[in-house]
Amino acid sequence: MPELIDLLQWPAMLLTVVAAWFVGSTRARRRRAGFWLFSAGNLLWVAWGVHAGAWALVLLQFCLGALNLRGLRKSAAADAAAVRAETKR
Repeated sequence: MPELIDLLQWPAMLLTVVAAWFVGSTRARRRRAGFWLFSAGNLLWVAWGVHAGAWALVLLQFCLGALNLRGLRKSAAADAAAVRAETKR
C-alpha cells in the first residue's frame, strides 16, 4: 500500500500542470474547470504529503487552496461585471 501512495505525486503533478493551463484561459468555463482540477491536485498532494511527512507541503496546499478560492470568487465577479457591461450595450 505505501508504494501506491508514493505514486500519488505523479497524478498530483499532472493535475496541477493541467489546472494551471486551464486557469490561464480567457473562457470562464475553463477557468472554473482549472479551479476544480487544482482542488483535486491539492487533495492528492495533501494525501501524499501526510504519508511522506512533508508537513510544509501539506500546509502549502491548504494555503494554495485558499488562494484558489479567492481567485475563483474574483473571476466570478469579473465575469458577472462583463455580462452586465454586455447587456448595457
